[in-house]
Amino acid sequence: MESGREVSDFSSGDGRLTVEDFSVAARGFSDNWKTHNQSFPPWSWVPLISRTPLVSKKEEGYLSLEKIIILSSLEEKNPEEDSLNVETDCSEKEESIDDTILVQPLDNEAHYYDFHIVYSASYRVPVLYFRGYCSGGKPLSLDVIKKDLPSCSVSLLMESKWTFITQEEHPYLNRPWFKLHPCGTEEWIKLLSQSSSSAGCQMPVELYLVSWFSVVGQVVGLRIPLEMLN
Repeated sequence: MESGREVSDFSSGDGRLTVEDFSVAARGFSDNWKTHNQSFPPWSWVPLISRTPLVSKKEEGYLSLEKIIILSSLEEKNPEEDSLNVETDCSEKEESIDDTILVQPLDNEAHYYDFHIVYSASYRVPVLYFRGYCSGGKPLSLDVIKKDLPSCSVSLLMESKWTFITQEEHPYLNRPWFKLHPCGTEEWIKLLSQSSSSAGCQMPVELYLVSWFSVVGQVVGLRIPLEMLN
């Protein structure tokens, strides 16, 4: 994924991306994540053969973070302690899937999660697709997924008008995945960019996905370090 061209900022408050800008923003997000979130596996860029004649295949693709396990406590948790527990040494868990970082209690069956950040050509914004599944590959229902999420994430889903989950076919994998519907994304990205502009700053395209994921990631229990926003 390369970008030798000059990229735009979002000081105009438009809130939308071109597919070329998405690839630049994806690289910026992936590099930033790798630098400041080393306890997690990196996001990887999955290149695609372009379906748009004017877009090179180097510029079309999506970001992937897979085989993540969200802790599901056996006891009721303190909301202030809700978070993803990271275990950096998995050497003692011989049965765990390769590249998995987050580990559930041994009493529970492990629930694995895959996350994809995909560009929506119709909305011209990024969309978070995700799926949950058991160790045997059986898909998790939305009700089960909500039980795995921190309570603050479930509250955000219920209270926020910006975030609601739908299930539909993954645009590239042709299998049913859940996604956070992007209908409100452009509007709240506008608010973020306008806030930056009023403070005398501009949102470079490389930080677009960082700002976007700082909101969207919370819904699925993934938080970014504050250093990524600087």
